Formats: sequence, C-alpha cells, structure tokens
Amino acid sequence: MPDLLVTGADLLGAGRADLLLRDGRLADPATAGADVERLDADGLVALPGLVDLHTHLREPGREDAETVATGTRAAARGGFTAVLAMANTRPVTDTGEAAAHLADLARREGQAEVVPVGAVSKGLAGAELAELGLMHRAAGVHVFSDDGHCVADARLMRRALEYVRAFDGVVAQHAQDPQLAGPDACCHEGELSGRLGLPGWPAAAESTIVARDVQLAQLTGSRLHVCHVSTAETVEVLRWAKARGVRVSAEVAPHHLLLTTAEVTRYDPTFKVNPPLRPDEHVAALRDALAEGTIDAVATDHAPHARHDKEHAFAEAAFGMLGLETALAVVVETMLLPGRLGWAEVADRMSGTPARIARLGHQGRPLAVGEPANLTLVDPAARRVVDRDASASLSRNNPWHGRDLPDPVVATFWAGRPTYRRS
Repeated sequence: MPDLLVTGADLLGAGRADLLLRDGRLADPATAGADVERLDADGLVALPGLVDLHTHLREPGREDAETVATGTRAAARGGFTAVLAMANTRPVTDTGEAAAHLADLARREGQAEVVPVGAVSKGLAGAELAELGLMHRAAGVHVFSDDGHCVADARLMRRALEYVRAFDGVVAQHAQDPQLAGPDACCHEGELSGRLGLPGWPAAAESTIVARDVQLAQLTGSRLHVCHVSTAETVEVLRWAKARGVRVSAEVAPHHLLLTTAEVTRYDPTFKVNPPLRPDEHVAALRDALAEGTIDAVATDHAPHARHDKEHAFAEAAFGMLGLETALAVVVETMLLPGRLGWAEVADRMSGTPARIARLGHQGRPLAVGEPANLTLVDPAARRVVDRDASASLSRNNPWHGRDLPDPVVATFWAGRPTYRRS
C-alpha cells in the first residue's frame, strides 16, 4: 500500500497538521517522499475512526437484507472503522464456532473491522447460558448480548455477569421487560398510542429492567452495558448507578436523539423501531445525558430489513431502521451545531469511549505518530438531502430519506487503507 500524506487537517482543536499514513500506521510527516500521494484536507477535521457498538449485519442467514460486505461499506461511508456485529443472525452467534466463522468472514469481506458480539443465552431463548468462554477464546469476544430480546430472568443475568468477569467481558442488555411491553407493543404508551390504536410500550418497561441490572452489576462487580437507551426514566437510573460507582455504560441511537412519536402518526413502518420513538421530553433528556456523559456513547442500532419485512401495516412490520451512514450526521445536527458537544466530545462519544467499552485497544486512538491509521476526515459545513436509493446498504428502510442533514464524511481510512472517499 503506497504512503498517503494528508495535509492541513484540523486535529480536534490542536491546530492544523499533516498526517502520513504508512504501512497501516501514522508516521512522521517529515519522512514523506517527494512523490508521495497527497490529500488536501484544508477545512476538514480529522477524527479517529468511528466505532459502532451496535450493528446488525444479518449475515449469516438474512443476506437478502444485508451482508458483511454491504454493511461494512455502509459503515465506511459513515466514517466507521470498526463495528460490533450483534448475535441475532441465523444461526445465532452463540458458540465458539459461530463466532470464529463470523470473524473469518469479516477478515475476507469487511470494509471495516467486524467484532462478533456473542449471545448471552443459547438461541437467544433466555433459558440457558451460551458458550461465553468458548466464544471469548475462539474469537476474542468481549461483549455479549441477546439484543432483540431481553435477558428477563434475573438469575440468568446474574450468572452471565459473574461468568464474564473472569475475562473482563461485558453484558449488553436489551432493556425491555416482556411482561410490561408485550410481543405486540410497538408505540410509546400514552395518549398517541391510544389515539392511533397501536399497542403501547411504557417507558417503565425499559427503566425497571435497567434498575434491576445495575444492582446485579453492583452485586457481581461486573461490567454492564445498556443498549439503545430511550427514556428519561432510564437516564435517572443511570445517574443513580454511576454516582454509586457501578460499572455501567450506556448508548443512545441517533434516531432517538432526533425523531419523536410524531413520526408514528403517519403509520409509516419505516419508523417502527425497538425501543420505540419517544415524545419530545424523552429526546431532550437523552441529549442532556449524552452531553453530560451519563450516556457514554452513540451506537447506530443499524437494522436493515428486506422490503417484504417492512412493507406491512405498522403493527405487523419488522422493527428497525438503517443508521450507519447517517449516525455522525445526526450527532452533528443535534449535538454539535447547537453547541452541546464539540468535535473532541463527538470523537469521544463515537470513537474513544466505544472502543474502550468493547476493549478494542487499537481503535479510537489519538491521531499521533505510531498509532494505527484509523481515521475519518469530515467536512463540518457539508449538507445533503438523504436519498435512500444511494445507500451502500442492501436495504432501504432509511428514516432520513428526503431530509436535509449534514453530510460530514469525506474519507475513511481503516489501518491506512481507504475504505471510502467522496467522489
């Protein structure tokens, strides 16, 4: 791979500087040869490559919706150099063999690093622990989640937390009490769900599980991660837990930072997501929590679906929406432009902290000589109208279609290799 000299990039408030990409790492720009390839980054901000804690790549089993190749192309387009692939594939990633297979596939096909997330329970059934230790040994799995399903059994959750403590693993919970939010729940419970005739999903279905789990994490001394926080009540539980030193981290999805229940009034199944979109007061609480650090990270919950899974009446359609290509755009729109976060904080919430949660020591690193050349160049001023048909994903369930949003990502480099460059 030839050397590349990125010239004049803004290094997160440290002033303009040059970056030399050589053999997968950042080298001293003074050693660049006279004939080195150059990329003019005047006016661009250089970020460490983004890390997504929550991606659904669908392969194996649902290659009609997404594959490792197409999903990681979408990730690169969004500025990501690493994604954590959730376990709810077909078959489920619940054995050492399945985790190793995904890791091997990703090495061949990926346009970003793909890190397998192992299931907590066999078959995501919530009854018996999956092969946590074998997945860790076979594929270096550190994060385990039954995402899409809650680990509702408190004893099983405790056992999982105790087990992963031996190798500093983390259990990532899909916080949804199945007794409070039944299988048909698809709309935030309130006046709107009643008016629309949609089964309601109360905020308490999330916060009560998180309240239980932070106490189990405190009991076991283990690491807990809360997936896709969506309610103000959950934020209060997280504040309580962090004030007491519980080892808990949390993520928010971009769509929960911008979209509200107002979208549901059209019965458009694109906006059916798990957990559901919430009213304005919850969105405001999530933005506050991300700004102050109570919510540690932004994670996309990228959930591609084939058309035949989404083209149903709202209550019958599949849950989920695309997120990889637009995650940074939404964070810029909701947090950076209003002054809630600066670029350094955006890098922390979308790169450094997710990498630390996932124990990816080579991702989310400072852009300094000797560090891995995982970086994203962004244009702070660029905007576009989102076109779902221009997506790198195989699927088209894009909630941002037709919306004017920032278009920040100009180029993405993973281990020094260009995985996306704006044409």
